[in-house]
Amino acid sequence: MTFSLFDAPPHEPSRFVGFAGNRIDRQSETRGDDSAEKALADPSARLLLVTGGRICLKLNDEGFDPYYGLAESEALAPRLDQAVLLGWSASGPLLAAPAGIELEFLPEGVKAIDYRSVNVQGLLDHEGLGALAQAGALMAWHANHRFCGKCGSPTEMRAGGYKRVCSACGSEHFPRTDPVAIMLAVTPERCVLGRSPHFAPGMYSALAGFIEPGETIEDAVRREVHEESGIRLGRVVYHASQPWPFPYSLMIGCFGEALNEDLRYDSRELEDCRWFTRREVLDILAGSSTSGIVVPPKAAIAHHLIRAWAESS
Repeated sequence: MTFSLFDAPPHEPSRFVGFAGNRIDRQSETRGDDSAEKALADPSARLLLVTGGRICLKLNDEGFDPYYGLAESEALAPRLDQAVLLGWSASGPLLAAPAGIELEFLPEGVKAIDYRSVNVQGLLDHEGLGALAQAGALMAWHANHRFCGKCGSPTEMRAGGYKRVCSACGSEHFPRTDPVAIMLAVTPERCVLGRSPHFAPGMYSALAGFIEPGETIEDAVRREVHEESGIRLGRVVYHASQPWPFPYSLMIGCFGEALNEDLRYDSRELEDCRWFTRREVLDILAGSSTSGIVVPPKAAIAHHLIRAWAESS
């Protein structure tokens, strides 16, 4: 087998998806139980403030700003005892914390916007979106793991927010990432796109599903495509990944070689599923299709999978 690492493109496809621009120096090997407190004592410390799946953004002349100095953050009643140290940027330590203020009492010039809208509307730059993905996932994990899964007792934050320890039995719990396979079943000239009932009108996308315990990425791709569309896959290749803070997933994008063409889609999962030719997909991407069909926006990894295949020679 030829080792193809040195034939890989110089620019990783994952760099171009939403939420993937994180450039924070995490310094994970130096995290101590007091690292968040030490970072908050630094005059250059900045905060990302989140609440209920939303991030609090300041609106200024240059657009939206997600970063707060400690003094200006006071207006949003940050719960600093729950602050998580994300790491260090060129400007100093960066942390995330829950905003304690109710949404209806937000200060003038501050908006709490859900993560998906921030991503799709391009309200933050690439690095800001990456920091948001890290912050949002960690905040959700802490909110969902306040009690020990072993004995049920309360847990306490440790290691700057990267561990919780049970106050009774001492069990340690670490942040989780849920792997999700998202894949495009293809032939040289056609691809399979499906439509979920919750999609926006006219939208079709790549198929997706959670990777189960004891399952390789490739086997998960084959299983999910067959379960949802009836298409059997042969070869599977990885393309790109995307952090997805809903609440703490990692989307793993792949292409799969379709071995049959007869679709038998699962109507419990999909409202519709069909084959599209390369020409049809190119017209959809260009906005020149008269079908009324659209694909996910550029912020989504599905868009990059679809475009990469459609524009391949």
